[in-house]
Amino acid sequence: MATVRIGVSGAAGRMGRRIVALAAGRRDLVVACALERPGAPEIGHDAGTLAGVAPLGVALRERLASGACDVLIDFSAPAALSGRLKECLSARIAFVVGTTGLSPAARVRLATAARTIPVLAAPNMSLGANILQGLVENASRALASWRPDVEIVELHHARKKDSPSGTALWLADAVEKGAARAYRRVYGRRGLAGPRSEIEIGIHAIRAGSAVGEHAVYFAVGSERIELVHRVESRDAFAQGALAAAVFLASRKGKPGFYTMGDVLCLPNAPRSIPGR
Repeated sequence: MATVRIGVSGAAGRMGRRIVALAAGRRDLVVACALERPGAPEIGHDAGTLAGVAPLGVALRERLASGACDVLIDFSAPAALSGRLKECLSARIAFVVGTTGLSPAARVRLATAARTIPVLAAPNMSLGANILQGLVENASRALASWRPDVEIVELHHARKKDSPSGTALWLADAVEKGAARAYRRVYGRRGLAGPRSEIEIGIHAIRAGSAVGEHAVYFAVGSERIELVHRVESRDAFAQGALAAAVFLASRKGKPGFYTMGDVLCLPNAPRSIPGR
């Protein structure tokens, strides 16, 4: 198997460092470039040293050079996405996006870019979350005629900026797809009088401590309740998924298109868009 040369955007962040560290331990991957925002204090530092592994001889830079890597993995910030996407388009480099909290305009730009380069974006890169998405869709389809009450609860660390999480919105999409109906999304219930409606999905965000990520979807029918839960105990789950996505996109060299983790995992009926409301 040919070695895949990856670049990491946001290499000084928590996710970026884990991606670099895990990639450094694999024979099929090489960290070819590492990027950070202009003016970041880590610019010029070795990516391996920052990640807590042996020096890689790859200094953090501000811009992506042509031919610097085969695939760029972005776990930076929504504000940085547009610039990195332009660099990938200019250099014809495949783009993996794990950054969450993207605006509708950003999602449109990614879809447009996929006409020129391979693009893979997902609100959650972990194996388990993608399996959960399929389970939720199937459960919603099976229960559709019973009109279940549906609730989604997500828990993340106190520093997470977007709320609700992209994964929670993605799971709500799965509920709607399975049931073949639109729901009204209610974010918390303060100020709402009376009982819940059968056409609503309650979505609740908890921000506390250092929790990496947890999502629970509840389907309640009469005196029964089904709970589908996914918990992440380490950011390595997201980093490993991002590396698998990079290897997948490298195999699609010269084949522009929009891909998801469902394609990487060969899941049926993989979603073809990034959620967001």
